[in-house]
Amino acid sequence: METLNNLFGAINSVVWGPLMLILLLGVGFYLQVGLKLMPIRKLGMGFRLMWQGRDAKPVPGEKKKEDEGEISPFNALMTALSATIGTGNIAGVATAIALGGPGAVFWMWITALVGMATKFAEAVLAVRYRETDSTGYHVGGPMFYIKNGLGKKWLWLGGAFAFFGAVAAFGIGNTVQSNSVADALDSTFGLPHWITGTVIMVLAGAVILGGIKRIAKVAGKLVPIMGILYVVAGVLVLIVNAGQIGEAFSMIFYYAFNPHAAAGGFAGAAVMAAIRFGVARGIFSNEAGLGSAPIAHAAAKTKNPVRQGLIAMLGTFIDTIIICTITALVILTSTVWIEGEAGASLTALSFDAALPGFGNQIVSVALAVFAFTTILGWSFYGEKCFQFLFGTRSIMLYRVLFVLAIPLGAMANLGFIWLMADTFNAMMAIPNLIALALLSPVVFKLTRDYFDGKEVLPGEDLDHNKG
Repeated sequence: METLNNLFGAINSVVWGPLMLILLLGVGFYLQVGLKLMPIRKLGMGFRLMWQGRDAKPVPGEKKKEDEGEISPFNALMTALSATIGTGNIAGVATAIALGGPGAVFWMWITALVGMATKFAEAVLAVRYRETDSTGYHVGGPMFYIKNGLGKKWLWLGGAFAFFGAVAAFGIGNTVQSNSVADALDSTFGLPHWITGTVIMVLAGAVILGGIKRIAKVAGKLVPIMGILYVVAGVLVLIVNAGQIGEAFSMIFYYAFNPHAAAGGFAGAAVMAAIRFGVARGIFSNEAGLGSAPIAHAAAKTKNPVRQGLIAMLGTFIDTIIICTITALVILTSTVWIEGEAGASLTALSFDAALPGFGNQIVSVALAVFAFTTILGWSFYGEKCFQFLFGTRSIMLYRVLFVLAIPLGAMANLGFIWLMADTFNAMMAIPNLIALALLSPVVFKLTRDYFDGKEVLPGEDLDHNKG
C-alpha cells in the first residue's frame, strides 16, 4: 500500500502540477482567442437561451431523429452543474485562500473566464459528434468526439478517457462526496457516519437507477434551489460585513500581483502560490477542460451544437464567478482566514462569525446537498464512460455498484482512494485537451456559421481532422 501511495503521489504531483495547469489554461486561452472572446461577449445570450431551454419540445414538422435528445437544454446544464457545484465551492475556495492568500481569488476568476471558452467548445463537440445507442438514447462526450471527430486511429485515446472517467467517478464523484457529507453532519449535528451513508445510498439510488431523465429532473429542481439559497445566505453575511467588502476586493486585486506577508496564523503566500492555488482550485471547482460536463450536454434536446455550447459555458460562470466569489467574499470579510483555518471549516467559521448559531449549519446543509447532487451527476458521467468501454448492457451493473459504494465511502478512511481518484480525474483532461486542440477548427467553423445565420446541423461534413 505504501508503494501504491508513493506511486500515485508522484503521478498526482505531475498531473496536477504547473505543466497541467499551463496546458489547461493554454488550451482555454487559445479557444477564447480563436472564438474572438465570444463566450464573454455573448454571456447575456447564453442566459436567454438557458431560460428558453427550460422545456425543450420539438417544433412541429421539424422532428428529426438527429435533433432529439433526452433532456431539456436547461436540465442538461443543471445536470452538469449538479456534478460541478460541490466541495470545490465551499472547501476548495477556502483552501485556495488559506494556501495562496486573497490574490488566489483573482486567478480563480481568470481561470473561469478562460474556462468558459473550454466549456463552450466541449459542449459544441459533444452535441456535434454524439451517437444514439441501442436503447435509443443519445450518448456523447470526449470519448465520442475523439472517436467520431478524430477517426479510428485515435480510438485508444477515447478509451483512455473513458477508463479514467469510470474510475474517477467512484472517488471524486462518490466516496469522497459521501465521506465529506458524513464528516460535516457528524461534526455539526452528531449524526453517525453509517446513518448518513445509508440515507444517501437510498436517496441517490432511487434517482440514479432511473437513469438520465430522473437525474436531470431532480437536478433541474434541486440545483437552482440550493444554489440560490446558498447565494442568499452569502449575501446576508455580506450585508452584515458590508464595511469590509471594499477592503476584500482591494486585497484580491493587490495580492494577485504582490506577495502577502504572514499574519496571525496565516503563513503568508508568494505571488506564484496565489496563481498556483487560484488556478488549481478554480479548475477543480468548475471542471473546465476535464471533459466531464459535455457528457451531460450530449443528452440535450437541441438541433444545433452552438446553442448548447452557449448554455454550457454558463456552468463555469455560475460555478466560479458567482458561487465561488460569494464564498471568497464571506471568508475575506471575516478575520477567521488569518487564524490558520483551512477547508470547509474555514468557510463554516466565516459564515458563523456573521450569523452566529446557524452559519455553521448553513454550510453543513449546503455541503450535504451539493455533495448529494455531485453524486447524481457523476454517476451519469461514470456510467457513460463504462458504457463506452463495455456496451449498453453494462449500464445497470455500473449503477448498482456505484450506489453500493456510497455508504462504504461514508464510513471509510479515504486517503488512498482520494489520491487515486484525484489523479485519474486530472488524467481525464489529457485526452480531452488533445481532442479540443485538434478539433478546434470544427468549433470555430460551427460558431462562425451560427452567428452568420448559416446553421450547420449534425450529419454535415466538418471533419477537418478525421482520418
